[in-house]
Amino acid sequence: MRLFLGGLVHETSSFSPLPTSVQSFRDGVLIRRTDPQALQQVTAQPNLMGVIDAAARHGDTLLPGLYAEAQPSGPLSRADYERLRDELLADLRASLSLGAVDAVLLVLHGAMLAEGYHDCEGDLLLRVRDVVGPAVPVGALLDLHCNLSPAMVESGAVLVACKEYPHIDYAARGEELHTLLSAMARGELAIRAQWQRVPMLGIFGTTQPPMRDFVLQLQASEQTVPGVMSVSVLHGFAWSDTPYTSAAVLVLAQDTPAARKAAAQLLGELAETFYGLRKRAAANRLPLQLALDEAVAAMQQAQGRPVVLADTADNAGGGAAGDSTFVLRALLDRGIQGVALGMIWDPQAVAIATSAGVGARLPLRIGGKVGPMSGDPVDLDVEVLACRSDARQRSLTPGGTDPLGPAVAVRARGIDIVLNSIRQQVFSPACFTELGVDPTTQRLLVVKSTQHFRSGFDAMAAAVVYADTPGSLASDLGRLPYRHLPRPIWPLD
Repeated sequence: MRLFLGGLVHETSSFSPLPTSVQSFRDGVLIRRTDPQALQQVTAQPNLMGVIDAAARHGDTLLPGLYAEAQPSGPLSRADYERLRDELLADLRASLSLGAVDAVLLVLHGAMLAEGYHDCEGDLLLRVRDVVGPAVPVGALLDLHCNLSPAMVESGAVLVACKEYPHIDYAARGEELHTLLSAMARGELAIRAQWQRVPMLGIFGTTQPPMRDFVLQLQASEQTVPGVMSVSVLHGFAWSDTPYTSAAVLVLAQDTPAARKAAAQLLGELAETFYGLRKRAAANRLPLQLALDEAVAAMQQAQGRPVVLADTADNAGGGAAGDSTFVLRALLDRGIQGVALGMIWDPQAVAIATSAGVGARLPLRIGGKVGPMSGDPVDLDVEVLACRSDARQRSLTPGGTDPLGPAVAVRARGIDIVLNSIRQQVFSPACFTELGVDPTTQRLLVVKSTQHFRSGFDAMAAAVVYADTPGSLASDLGRLPYRHLPRPIWPLD
């Protein structure tokens, strides 16, 4: 195929204290078609690894367009979103002007917002369809925290979302999407999408039952239900306040009467099953003090392995600032030692500690800088353990890494604290080991992440405790000032 590749990826929190602009994408990933190394840079993106491998096996010609990713944060301005959207559409038109485009494959998220746009993905996909016409296959690779909208489906795009949380299956889903688009481009396959909203929201990790079993059920249905090609279960993103915010189930099937009937039956069964799991599948997130009680008890039974405590509400991967101090202050108040905590986003503290150098002892004000949801700064006398300008952590996609920016590790009162300059959540133990902190020797590891940390830490953890900490992603959805959320919806109603 001549395959057009592009992306516009942002998980938008309506309640984030941090604005989003084109600069946010420059700070993340912003690859333009006119860049001399555009093709090389696009093909190196972790989210596209499965697509790139499949395209190489099939001898595809790749036509790169705009590819942009930014860390989760607040809504974009109308002007900035339209600027990025229109650049991507212009790149697509430019590719069409140079010859036929057999298929379009985009990496999106499914929960991107801008001023005046509750559904950026739906808007973009409808405009892509207008550009390429009805016959060219269009596909989009989505995050499972997508808020599926009618416009996204009505665009006729082939929508495939990752099934796992942590999102460790992007490569597999990319290969799946490429396979579907290839068959459609050859005229061998016509697809009909059917979907159903599931009126619930929550955090549903897939590493343990019952969600582990549900994912296996989804995978089995793709192999056993005649005519069904792909099943995606969208968990929704609760912190995007839109008329489409909700869980959903999406089934792609061959466009034949028998396949459509089988898909409709499967869709109803899966939606009912998913809704029935809502209470058992949601992570047990304890108030901070109770979570620390449970962590301390687990530490006493850990037999030399670390206990992992997740600071779930200060997850940069959901739009939080990543600089909250609530857990750090509680640890200090209790005198808990043998702890490694990461990562607190604090470029100013990193610069001060780096200037002082390894081995220095100095007073340092840590965290609490963005706003009320970050808590108050913590003033500590620290020892600088390590300084790095090139530290990275493993990303969710095998082989991929993410830069931490200038980073330091400091020690105060029995707690090793990793501070970094590029805001992101904890994915892997490398965020500690890159700064000389051995996580396996700690009694307690505190990670600023909601669920993605499990792919990197489960193997070493004696126990995992989820703390419902104060912050931008606190789990009490009833306290969020929704204006557009469709009602009724669980757990609010």
